[in-house]
Amino acid sequence: MNKVLVFISLFWIALGLQAQEHETPNAQQARRLFNETFQMIYGEQGSQLHYKVNIIGIYKTEGTIWTKGKKSKFMDEKYIAWNDDVTYYRYERKKNRVVVYDAHSDERDKYATKFKFNPDNYTYSIKDSKEGYYITLKAKKGVSGIKEARCLLDKKNRYPVSVRIKLGIFHTTIKISDVKIGGITDDLFEFPKEQYRNCKFVYKN
Repeated sequence: MNKVLVFISLFWIALGLQAQEHETPNAQQARRLFNETFQMIYGEQGSQLHYKVNIIGIYKTEGTIWTKGKKSKFMDEKYIAWNDDVTYYRYERKKNRVVVYDAHSDERDKYATKFKFNPDNYTYSIKDSKEGYYITLKAKKGVSGIKEARCLLDKKNRYPVSVRIKLGIFHTTIKISDVKIGGITDDLFEFPKEQYRNCKFVYKN
């Protein structure tokens, strides 16, 4: 799975959970706003967004993500992936091959397993600014993986504008644009077999 998609997905899922007991009003507001955004992005109405990340000299990519409930699709310069919540197909452009997984297998997203969120491992806060609402997660002492995440939400529609991730001393900012909510049909997540019948297929458990 695309690394950027992993970051975005895990970040939203973590913040989409309900507020825990003993949180400050500020932290509760942060979770509430994110829950609203989470429902827009991952709800049954479906959504689309474009992302772009540029870590100078290390990693640069951009692409488009579509989601609808547990279904998803993403496309960038290296891969196209379809997940219809039953089967996951990943087309590797350079190798001209399709790798097929069970949609619920952890094997298809080995990178994601390294950065699973436990919402209780973070503190939450929100800051109002002229750019929008900044929501910040900070890892508690001893927590590995993502140390800090900061997301900017548009004030008018609560759409995500950017996500800044910290892993150890490493930082990157994912810019998000062209967010569209609704109008996503299920056929978008179905793998078009006829278009890729000349590819090599690799089936995984």
